[in-house]
Order: sequence, then structure tokens, then C-alpha cells
Amino acid sequence: MEGLAESLILLLTFDPYVYNIIGLSLRLSGIALVLSTLIGVPLGTILGLTNFRGKPIVTALLYTGMGFPPVVVGLFVFLLLSSVGPLGQLGWLFSVKAIIAAQTIIAFPLTAGFTMAAVMAVDKNLMKQLQTLGATKLQASWAAIKEARVGVFVSIIVGFGRILSEVGAVMLVGGNIEGKTRVLTTAIVLETRQGNFGVAIAFGIILMTITFLINLSMLYLQKKHLFEQN
Repeated sequence: MEGLAESLILLLTFDPYVYNIIGLSLRLSGIALVLSTLIGVPLGTILGLTNFRGKPIVTALLYTGMGFPPVVVGLFVFLLLSSVGPLGQLGWLFSVKAIIAAQTIIAFPLTAGFTMAAVMAVDKNLMKQLQTLGATKLQASWAAIKEARVGVFVSIIVGFGRILSEVGAVMLVGGNIEGKTRVLTTAIVLETRQGNFGVAIAFGIILMTITFLINLSMLYLQKKHLFEQN
């Protein structure tokens, strides 16, 4: 009870340490989400609309990426950015850039995979009609995204939820440096280890609240789509 009371005091008094970490978490996850969306949505649309010889392999790799352990992604990024790695000269390790890179790699298979599934579910007759009317591939692709917009939005929301709640990869490549790379999940781990349960609970409450709002958004979009169909 003492830890819960302390956490509420920290939140209600807008403790700078707590809210700076919240702001950094949302900023980094937001940037990673934009990057993963810019990569994943076009890739998922292409995979959903086209057929080519290597598509099963690409799709299998994408599905593997959707279920890939995030900590392994963190290890991969760590090795790339380490002093002996091929990108070590960039000096990104233990920085916000490394966190954004890892989160983008974690999220883009989700945005691409769910977008592909949503686009594949679009009525094929619609695509044929567009082609008959002389629509370009770009126009047809945009029409498919509009028809599959709920699935695309869900893919983006799922990607955001995945990277916001990630801890292993972020800890590996970011180093959990106070004021620089410490985010909600890594702060929870650190504060719990140090016995600062009130602070840890405060971060946990914020993380659960954001996660709840993300899931609520998905349900709203799905119900709205079903209502429009009926």
C-alpha cells in the first residue's frame, strides 16, 4: 500500500524524473513507429497485391519477424553498432538512435504482416474494376489501403504497443542511462531492483494505462468497421 500511495503522489505532483522518462519513452517509440510504418505499410501492401516467385519465402521471413524474440533483435543491433561491428563508426551504441533502430526493426514486421493480411482480404473484384477503369498500380494500391484501412491502423497500433512495452532490446542497445536512454520499461526494472517500489509502480501504472488505451483504440476501430459494414 505504501508503494501505491507513493506512486500516486509522484504522478499527481508531476515529478520531473517520472514525467521526463514518460516523455522520452513516447518520443522514441513514436519515432520508431513512424519509421516502421513508412517501411511496413508499403511492403505489406505490395505483398498483399502482387504474386512473385519468392513471395512465400518473403512472407515466411515476415511472419518469423513478427514472432522473433525482441531481445535477439537487440543483440543483433548491439553487434552491428559495437566498436567491432560494421556500423561501429557511427557511435550510436547506448544512445537514443540505437533504441529507435531496435524498436523499428521490432515493429516493422508487425505493421507489414498485418497490412498484408488486411490488403489480401480486400475484395478482388474491386481491384479488377479499378484496373478495368485504367487505374495505375499506385492508384490501385492506395484504393486497397483505403479499403483495408482498419487493418492498417490496427497494424500500426499493435506495432506501437509492442515497442512501447519492450525491455530486453532497449536495455541492451540503450544501456538504461539516466536522462538519456532510460525509458518506462527499463526504469521499472531498475527501480524494482533498487527497492524503489513506489517509483516502479508509478511507471507501471503509466505503462498499463497506455497499453489499455492502445487496446481500446483497436476495439473501437474494429467495432466502427463492423458498424459501417452493416
